[in-house]
Parts: sequence; C-alpha cells; structure tokens
Amino acid sequence: MKALVLAGGTGSRLRPLTHTSAKQLVPVANKPVLFYAIESLVAAGITDIGIVTGDTAAEIRAAVGDGSAFGARVSYLPQGRPLGLAHAVLIAREWLGDDDFVMYLGDNFIVGGIGELVDAFRALRPDAGILLTKVADPSAFGVAELDSSGRVVNLEEKPAEPRGDLALVGVYLFSPAVHEAVRAISPSARGELEITDAIQWLVDHGRSVRPTVISGYWKDTGNVTDMLEVNR
Repeated sequence: MKALVLAGGTGSRLRPLTHTSAKQLVPVANKPVLFYAIESLVAAGITDIGIVTGDTAAEIRAAVGDGSAFGARVSYLPQGRPLGLAHAVLIAREWLGDDDFVMYLGDNFIVGGIGELVDAFRALRPDAGILLTKVADPSAFGVAELDSSGRVVNLEEKPAEPRGDLALVGVYLFSPAVHEAVRAISPSARGELEITDAIQWLVDHGRSVRPTVISGYWKDTGNVTDMLEVNR
C-alpha cells in the first residue's frame, strides 16, 4: 500500500500565517502539521509516500527531504494548479500504479493515528474507505449520507443544505477502482474535480464504499481559528 499526501494549495484561508510558510508547514506544538501526517502513515506501516506539491514545492522538499528522517521513501508529484482532490489522484496515476493507497490531506490533524483503519481496509478490501465525523457546520465540508443500515448513499461537497452532519475527514483509502472514477467525473461548479464526486461514482456503480465514523479529535487546520485551536 502507498500513500498520497496532498501538500499543494495556496493556504489563502490561513493568511497571514501562510504569507511566510506553506500551510502544511505551519507548526502544531512546534512541529509542522505535515509531519504528523507522515508519522501517522509510517506508524500504520506505509512508507512509500508520494507528496503532491504546488507553488510551495521547494519549501515542502526542503522540510521533508527524501523521507529517510521519518523512515519513509518520499517522491514528489507536482500539480500545476490546485484543481481538486480527484485531480491529484489523476496526476499521480503513474506513480500509484495498481497499488491500494491512502490519500491523506497534509493539513489535517488526527489524534490516535490511522493504523486500525488501514488494517481493516487490508482485511476487508472494499473499493474505497472513508472516515466520517459529526460536525456542527457540515456545509463547510464534504458531507456523506448513510442509509439505515449504515451504507453510503450520497456524498456532496460543501452543500448549502446538508443532508446530515457527517463530514468527510481528510483521510481516504482506495483500491485501483478509483482511477476509473476520477476519469469519469466532470469538474464541479467550483471548477474542481471533487473526490466526493468520484466516491459517489463508485457508489452509483455498485462498488463497495466502507464508512467509518470516528469520535476522536480531528481538525482540518485550513483556517486560522482551527489552527490555533489545534495548538491549544
């Protein structure tokens, strides 16, 4: 299994902190938030890591290096423009090959790691595994709707009228089936290829998508308020 870590993006919601640093390198307790993601992956036994980079590629490379300091082997995958999470999967297609992989958003902070999630995916082999958590403002996130038996029936990115309070946490697990899905979808109204649309494609085509609802601490550190809270 490989890992695709997303470390592109402009960090506009984190300004002024990101005027001088990539958003994934803003520190949590004196350590870049990106480092927690890499350490979490290595702790789960995933050491072959591809980092998708954008305009701050030089900073990310300088901070992470070849990954040996983390016990990992890191490759860098340039994304010309931040055109969505599913677009990151598209540009990483050759590097990913036919391996299963974890996609980890490099500015997400999860306490407790992802080892159990990875073990369950390896054992059950669904086409996709998603992490969900209840949030107060689901309209700010991708939202998943489950039926009475706990199966995923609908996903929507930042809906104006959410159909539930289960937000997608920024860690996804995929089999190679996702490559067909990301090729099949079209850009959203935001002009991006949304990973929620790709997962919905899998659902609509009868593929297995396994949700796991977590109650532990998680934050998307994409804005100043959440970054300060995570540090507290």
